[in-house]
Amino acid sequence: MLSVKELTRRFGGFTAVNALSFELEKGEILGLIGPNGSGKSTTFNVIAGLYAPSAGSVQLDGREIGGLPPYRICQLGLARTFQIPRPFRKLTILENTVLAAHYGAGGQIGRAEAERRAHDALELIGLPRDPGASVEGLGAAGLKKLEMARALATQPKLLLADESLGGLDEAEMNQAAEMLERIRNERGISIIWVEHIMGVLMKVIDRCIVLDHGELIAEGAPAEVTRDPRVIEVYLGSDAEAVHRQLDRQQSAAEAG
Repeated sequence: MLSVKELTRRFGGFTAVNALSFELEKGEILGLIGPNGSGKSTTFNVIAGLYAPSAGSVQLDGREIGGLPPYRICQLGLARTFQIPRPFRKLTILENTVLAAHYGAGGQIGRAEAERRAHDALELIGLPRDPGASVEGLGAAGLKKLEMARALATQPKLLLADESLGGLDEAEMNQAAEMLERIRNERGISIIWVEHIMGVLMKVIDRCIVLDHGELIAEGAPAEVTRDPRVIEVYLGSDAEAVHRQLDRQQSAAEAG
């Protein structure tokens, strides 16, 4: 579905992403991890159109999208969330989501269809569809859900989820992870998920890639990647044992089931 080949992004003399190549299969949830400053957000920003590539290629279903503006990439079926939600606070929850539906369709749908898509996204995410429900009443978890609902209202086939767990407590994090899995399972939407909360991330993803200083240093199944000596050195450190315990528990549960 997505093919990234030799992707490079420079800012003046600084190379944020260097010759990065990976692929995403249809229906896959891919984890994108790495320490701060490793190039994860820059990679998202290039794929989603905020930055043009300095070199390399980004293809969605065989079509080159590198360098296209964000609205065109969104209309081709790629949506993203942001680490810090920034809804239109003078609009209601429903109005925010209806606006996103219009954006994803390039304004080529009517009000009734935009409302249908918004209601559908809000129902899946678990937010109120009441026309009068205010954004101001949402806490951190609610704002994250609204960010996701707005992305889904654009009707994506590929979703870039950027740190969807930030600011959430443990129960909310587990709910958010389950929600991403449900989005894939029920809607067939492929997902690339950037996240620092490794224990939760590893419950959901099918495969993982690891960046360091803008370069790919590991790729594979979660259990394989988290035992890679270089990944442990540059990223997991003292968290490695906890992540391994989590993966072992998941494997035991799967075998028991």
